[in-house]
Amino acid sequence: MNQPILPPLKPIPIKDRVSVLFVEKGNLDVLDGAFVVVDKSGVRTHIPVGGVACLMLEPGSRVSHAAVTLASRVGCLLIWTGDSGVRLYAAGQPGGARADRLLYQAKLALNDESRLKVVRKMYAMRFKEEPPARRSVDQLRGIEGVRVRKMYELLAKQFGVSWKIRNYDSTNWGSGDIPNRCLSSATACLYGISEAAILAAGYAPAIGFIHTGKPQSFVYDIADIFKFETVAPVAFRIAAKKPRNPEREVRLACREVFRQTRLLKRIIPVIEEVLAAGGLDIPEPHPEAVAPAIPNKENIGDAGHRG
Repeated sequence: MNQPILPPLKPIPIKDRVSVLFVEKGNLDVLDGAFVVVDKSGVRTHIPVGGVACLMLEPGSRVSHAAVTLASRVGCLLIWTGDSGVRLYAAGQPGGARADRLLYQAKLALNDESRLKVVRKMYAMRFKEEPPARRSVDQLRGIEGVRVRKMYELLAKQFGVSWKIRNYDSTNWGSGDIPNRCLSSATACLYGISEAAILAAGYAPAIGFIHTGKPQSFVYDIADIFKFETVAPVAFRIAAKKPRNPEREVRLACREVFRQTRLLKRIIPVIEEVLAAGGLDIPEPHPEAVAPAIPNKENIGDAGHRG
């Protein structure tokens, strides 16, 4: 008797997913066709991995080959982090960069005029006003730094938090004060779903415009657009309460604010809008380019998802 054939997996668009889940002290595996976390006592907790944008794996978690395979097929980004979701060690691939999007992004970044236009658009979207005219990227970066420090001070004053300076030592997490720890945990959540959206749309996290030279340069660029309307106020609000476990409180609050602001639905359109400001078209395939022998099937996922 022939065994029934399961229908092919169809990735869910990033906008319709849960933003981020954290996993610690458990084994991720695929058992009886389900994506599960198994704790030390053998209890299984099912995770609807196809409906999650990003899984952050903290120390104490292990992942089987089958689990990584399924996560990649349904477009769920796996990120290996340190305690409380900070200090990124490695990241999986929820789909794969599309050549046309990757070339388009690189073309914009390598053209000085287009890069400046993209940076100016990011500035305008972040601060809700046009940047000063006739400024270079370095000058805009300096202006941005001053404004960010001032916004931190204003948030601290609003929530009654003692704030000195943004200080984060990735090698000594406990050395930071509660406001800095809350802010680091909050931005880690934002970076996770931003990277998931960038990869799902077919772009490269490393090709940035304001930030450069890092594996997540473009992630920082995009996340910064949303930081002060989402996670920064959350971090200071939680810090004002001085909870026993501030990192956990921040993660739960960030997930709620992501849902309320419908952030996952907004990230990819914002990426497209920002890059469109560069004024260049997506490159056409070369006339001599050879088409794939076995074309990918169309699916309902985002542009960068594997079929």
